Amino acid sequence: VRCIPSLRSAGHLFVLASIIALVLTACGGSDARSTAPIEPAGSPVAPEMVPPQVPESGQADEPPTETSGAAPQPAQPDTTPVDPPGLESVVLVEIAFLEQPLDLTTRAGDPRLYVAQKGGIVRVIEADGTVASDAFLDLRDRVSTESERGLLGITFAPDGERLYAHFSDTSGDGHLTSWAVSDAGIDLASEIDHLVVAQPFSNHNGGRITFGPDDFLYWGLGDGGSGGDPEDNGQNRGTLLGSVLRIDPLADADVPYRVPPDNPFVGDGDARDEIWIWGLRNPWKFSFDTEGGIWIGDVGQSSLEEVDYLPAGAAAGANLGWNGFEGTARFDGDPPPDTVPPVFEYDHDTGVSITGGFVYRGEAIPALRGAYVFGDFSAGFVAALTQNGDAWSAQLLPVEVPQLASFAEDQSGELYALSLSGSVFRFASG
Repeated sequence: VRCIPSLRSAGHLFVLASIIALVLTACGGSDARSTAPIEPAGSPVAPEMVPPQVPESGQADEPPTETSGAAPQPAQPDTTPVDPPGLESVVLVEIAFLEQPLDLTTRAGDPRLYVAQKGGIVRVIEADGTVASDAFLDLRDRVSTESERGLLGITFAPDGERLYAHFSDTSGDGHLTSWAVSDAGIDLASEIDHLVVAQPFSNHNGGRITFGPDDFLYWGLGDGGSGGDPEDNGQNRGTLLGSVLRIDPLADADVPYRVPPDNPFVGDGDARDEIWIWGLRNPWKFSFDTEGGIWIGDVGQSSLEEVDYLPAGAAAGANLGWNGFEGTARFDGDPPPDTVPPVFEYDHDTGVSITGGFVYRGEAIPALRGAYVFGDFSAGFVAALTQNGDAWSAQLLPVEVPQLASFAEDQSGELYALSLSGSVFRFASG
């Protein structure tokens, strides 16, 4: 076990040619830069969540090549000493090293950690910190790993009795599939394919699946890929792409899921009933705060990366604006009049591929409690986003994660970060 207060000097050693290609397809071809004009770590203020205001829209004949619109400006950090130690004490503890970890989840009543690897394997980290020698689930013969494809997300049912996986099949289409689980292991014969979504390109597959506080399953999907949304899926409610879906999966192969009757577009002939939130480019990734609301990191195209927050009562049917908007900047076509803008964004001088995280509700790092922790796959930074009145500010934490693929939390609210280079880290106070 190693405590790693910073990986700034090591981050670039892990960048392989295939990973560079992955970043470029995710971000529309922009170059990665590592200088982040986000404030250094201070003492966070617990967020006071308020719905954002819709920005004014202008006209643009071409997609922007530089940042347009006013990005939220971070305030000066509070440098007042705190006791216990503040954000400057945050460290990362490497708890495992696996091949291309992409997601981590837990099972009710089970102290172990379950990790999805891009190649199609689910591994178990035992309670004593060792990695089980046998795969918990092996889908390697069914999974495509081209570009942003792979085993992209896993979650357990709230009662722990089924494991759900989102993976790209060998044709590239996305599957939501589940198996019965017991303390003895996984029952492969119980497999149910709940939903299959055709993917026109090999990037912008979204990835995360999770059960919300209402015990329904939420699935984040990108706009289908390429660059600039050539099929205009972001503003098309007739496709499942570019959306966060909300369904009730059933343990019945003949009726694999039902749509909750209070989904916002049920009965709308121009929209898919499964859609909960729409207007997304590539939600990598989203999470629910245990104290309410949904947070989304939506990967940008040519200039802006964004953080979206929707209070619990404002998420249903929300349009996040892509591809009329990229963040608060006009991008293409008519601006959607009902766009909910991001609460925070940063430009491509800071990073080019956001990785959404979690609001920290654990006990190990008191100074971080209440802050939304996110980062950037390309730049490797990790930051804490907080709100003070109407102002949002992001503070850099004194750690970096090369190829930051995912954040996760355990049943105690403690936070983890996964590097596609292999490391699985737990956040701690040094």
